[in-house]
Amino acid sequence: MVTKVKTLPLKVVRVKGEDKDGYWALQIEVNKGKGKKAKKLILREIRLEQKSDLRPGMEIKASDVFKTGDKIQVRGITKGRGFAGVVKRWGFAGGPRTHGQSDRERAPGSIGQGTDPGRVWKGKKMPGRMGGKAKTIKGLKVFKIDEEKNEIWITGLVPGGKRGLLKISKQ
Repeated sequence: MVTKVKTLPLKVVRVKGEDKDGYWALQIEVNKGKGKKAKKLILREIRLEQKSDLRPGMEIKASDVFKTGDKIQVRGITKGRGFAGVVKRWGFAGGPRTHGQSDRERAPGSIGQGTDPGRVWKGKKMPGRMGGKAKTIKGLKVFKIDEEKNEIWITGLVPGGKRGLLKISKQ
């Protein structure tokens, strides 16, 4: 399976230096949106291992960083699923549908012991909000780079919905 990801050029706003800031980095902005919504700028900082020849005002395109066959990792915000029970959230089996258990089909069952420890363990799988969290998918590869359409074709699936913001980096 291949996922097409539309890329936007990154504009360098500031170059941080080791002498002044203690490390090398680029501050970049992404112009997300079109028309009246184009004012929405997202600033990010990319750390570097050594000095870069990039200057403020220059643009970085996907083809400058990646090439076909590169191993990458993609980070994004997963789709929010709202409040979910244990069957949907954790894959619990639920209780039996018969033998007087008509109201226990999707219940979690017992959640702890008796006297010792006398409480519910921290991290117990319980109902709650599902999705809407940052997730990194590793081991993906660049299948193709289309410079005309500003697209990267990635083998595999990426987290999040359509028009979601992704951070693509080399592994």
